[in-house]
Amino acid sequence: MKAVAPGKLILSGEHAVVYGKPAIAMAVDRSAVFELTPQAGNEISFDLPGEENGGSLTIMALHDLKRRVEKKYREFLNGEIGIGYVLAAPADLFRFAFIHTLDGLHRKLDSGMVMKLRSSIPVGCGMGSSAATVLSEIRALGHYLRVDFKPDWYYEYSLEAEKMQHGKPSGVDSYISLHGGCACFQQGEARSVSLPRMKMYMVQTGIPESTTGECVMEVERNFRNSEIWSEFEGVTIAFEKAICTNDGQKLRWLVRENNRLLSAIGVVPRQVQRFIADIEAWGGSAKVCGAGSVVGDKGGVVLVFSDTEPIDLCGKYGYTVSPVRGDPLGTRIV
Repeated sequence: MKAVAPGKLILSGEHAVVYGKPAIAMAVDRSAVFELTPQAGNEISFDLPGEENGGSLTIMALHDLKRRVEKKYREFLNGEIGIGYVLAAPADLFRFAFIHTLDGLHRKLDSGMVMKLRSSIPVGCGMGSSAATVLSEIRALGHYLRVDFKPDWYYEYSLEAEKMQHGKPSGVDSYISLHGGCACFQQGEARSVSLPRMKMYMVQTGIPESTTGECVMEVERNFRNSEIWSEFEGVTIAFEKAICTNDGQKLRWLVRENNRLLSAIGVVPRQVQRFIADIEAWGGSAKVCGAGSVVGDKGGVVLVFSDTEPIDLCGKYGYTVSPVRGDPLGTRIV
């Protein structure tokens, strides 16, 4: 069984969505693929990129891991540890998602499995990599078990795994990767929005030194009760209207406003701010598309709106750039 799930980019409203304000996000043409193959014995093997040996575990060992992870998550909620300590290793996200879904479906396996992940979504750069990989894993497992999965089940199971990685996720990553297309997301509810028709380019500024969870917690400490979230809301509402009318000039202005607000809450590193200022002087507009970073010089993915690809500017900063398009399909079996 092989399942694919797209990554995502937030076009407007990141961070503000955590405080009940709207965010507009779209699925993009970068994806995670989980391939499930039965194997002899009773162990579940994880073949993951960047790991020479993802390890094989029995169902009993996976249950033990799940109990440890859930205990640490409770400690996180009680303020005893940081979110980065909940999962002991990156592979634990997929191990947890696997056994959590299996338990939730009340199913048993009649053989071992190999779970092979391959992904074109940059990790740790604000593109919803963890949500997409977990969704492709759950979709492959559900299809293998011949479960008539309802979309809400996929969403809930993937969100439980996301909590172990990000602490208190808004759910936008899981929703967009599951359904595809573009949507305005607010307080767990979403409505469809047309995919933007403007040319967009994805610039890699490097993996941030702070995780999404750490960024969210730092912003919460400093801006929990700030009026700035109403400013984010105004930009996002106007952004949706500009997409619907295909008003490119208005969209670019709103992207600049969104960048100004993200800089104000401290998640756009100075080096990235300089790059975005150069993009604006060049005639385009740009903004970070994920949590950003509260330390270091790297801010993950920057989305550039312009008529031409900013190759020379990106070369000046040592960044890579590539065109990006929306994915209308979402999570599916292939």
